[in-house]
Amino acid sequence: MAIRIQEILKQRKQDTKVTVKGWIRTRRDTGAFSFLEVNDGSCLSNLQIVADRELTNYDREITKLSAGCSVVIEGDLQKSPAKGQDVELHADYVQVVGWADPETYPLQKKRHSLEFLRSISHLRPRTNVLGAVTRVRSQLSFSIHRFFQERGFAQIHTPIITTSDCEGAGEMFQVSATGEKKETPFFGSQAGLTVSGQLQAEVYAQALGQVYTFGPTFRAENSNTSRHLAEFWMIEPEMAFCDLNSNIELATDLLKFVLNDVLETCSEDLDLFNKFIEKGLIGKLRSVVEDEFVHVSYSAAVEELSAVAEPFEYPVQWGIDLQSEHERYLTEEIYKCPVIVTDYPAAIKPFYMRVNDDGKTVAAMDILVPGIGEIVGGSQREERFDVLLQRMTDAGIDSKEYEWYLDLRRYGTVPHSGFGLGFERLVQFVTGMSNIREVIPFPRTPGYAPC
Repeated sequence: MAIRIQEILKQRKQDTKVTVKGWIRTRRDTGAFSFLEVNDGSCLSNLQIVADRELTNYDREITKLSAGCSVVIEGDLQKSPAKGQDVELHADYVQVVGWADPETYPLQKKRHSLEFLRSISHLRPRTNVLGAVTRVRSQLSFSIHRFFQERGFAQIHTPIITTSDCEGAGEMFQVSATGEKKETPFFGSQAGLTVSGQLQAEVYAQALGQVYTFGPTFRAENSNTSRHLAEFWMIEPEMAFCDLNSNIELATDLLKFVLNDVLETCSEDLDLFNKFIEKGLIGKLRSVVEDEFVHVSYSAAVEELSAVAEPFEYPVQWGIDLQSEHERYLTEEIYKCPVIVTDYPAAIKPFYMRVNDDGKTVAAMDILVPGIGEIVGGSQREERFDVLLQRMTDAGIDSKEYEWYLDLRRYGTVPHSGFGLGFERLVQFVTGMSNIREVIPFPRTPGYAPC
């Protein structure tokens, strides 16, 4: 059975017979043998293969290998005399599984722009940077599940097709069957792709106490920016008997937990990002793990931003939602660390957020980080039936369509809270990638949906 290159380089065992399966990165010929660099995707590093010209297929196949060819290689691991590697594999057998035409294979030995790689999304994971992004993304996903499972949260799968618009913004992709007549909707009423699993998570939180979702969400915003996707993934925990402060504590613990985990397990990939993508990235991640977050109210944040001498593209005043430039200024210039902003104006927040005693603000919170802005958004939910009903009326929401949601307040209502963590925003923050399209395997944006 083949062993992964990551394990070979970790164990560094010599004089051991192994089988390696992977893809050729480079080939260099000398008089007596060829040096093959092989990568199998398990780590950033390649394994050097020494292929002796005495091999039966040396002239026929090995000397014709080029980048992208797939191979199976058996041989002995031996100490390497070359710098930068402890072991190399001396091949007894090289099988070429699949050829890659060097005249047409687009990933030659040179640096390719991320924009170009986006045009070949089916091949870009073979590059160092995109392979590293994928491994970090996988580790973050595993770490998130471990965090919640260790704390007794039950994972639930909320609907992808829904009749509830959680955000109330109307920016949903409508769903209908092919050839469906408008007067007879497939689901009996208008349905769309979900923008959030929160409302359904509240149902299960008030039965199981604490739950979380981790699934795809969809926004039909016509935003073609480096921060927006039409399809992305969200982590949304929901907790009964939980106020805003406990909600903030959980979100902060989650961020620190997963960042610490990825620092420990993905050091080689993070070194790549630190060197070529964002200088100082590792120090930034360590500071989030080790430092306390600054906690300010929305009103205090607006006051701080209003005092800034340089004009913003979007003027700051109480009652408007903070823009990305405002969020980044708070984290990168004023406080120079992650910032938790709370108590936003009720008028700019969704109907389900709990109204504070002042009647003007809601028990909402955003966690802002340098380079990204908002990475977590959450709130204490409105558990009071009359207040929630009034908020729905004020928002123009037909309460008859949300009778099930109001029932949660009729029957055993409790204070409860939750938040949403945009997974791609998290991966972007951890890798330092400037465009969110590089941190999801197949990005979907206005006018663009490859594969």
